[in-house]
Amino acid sequence: MKDTRFLIHFLILLLVQVCIANFFRLSQYVMLSILPAMILLIPIKRGTVAALFIAFATGLAVDLLSDGLTGLNVLALVPVAFCRLGIIRLVFGDEVFARKEDISIPRQGLWKMSVAIIMAQSLFLIIYIWADGAGTRPLWFSGLRFAASLAGGYLLSLLVAGILAPERTGVARR
Repeated sequence: MKDTRFLIHFLILLLVQVCIANFFRLSQYVMLSILPAMILLIPIKRGTVAALFIAFATGLAVDLLSDGLTGLNVLALVPVAFCRLGIIRLVFGDEVFARKEDISIPRQGLWKMSVAIIMAQSLFLIIYIWADGAGTRPLWFSGLRFAASLAGGYLLSLLVAGILAPERTGVARR
């Protein structure tokens, strides 16, 4: 049941990302993406190989359904999936793996979740902006685009974390 809920929310957020990519172009300096947070919040029991396939399929779906360069989201998202467990281990420690629990804001706290989201977003944006500019844009432009996109993406990713990993109450769910 928990996996079904996660899958439904993940697919809805995928459609939200497609809408963001197609209809919410704020400026040339801001590229909003919730994809890194979606990949980061894949349940821990799904290993790296599964996360890589999910990231590839998710990035390809966004690339094909939006009007961007095909393959750009795949190129930037697959390394996030590859580094996902490393980011989780670095930020949250080995206890998460020992207890086999998924990460969430109520369990790990806003500060640690923010650090993990910023790490995932940064990796995604560095690759995305580098590949999108392909050496044709000046460094100041890429830096400004990175900072503005990181700020916007971080705020949206906190909402994603609340949707994909909601707060658990003391009452057992059936």
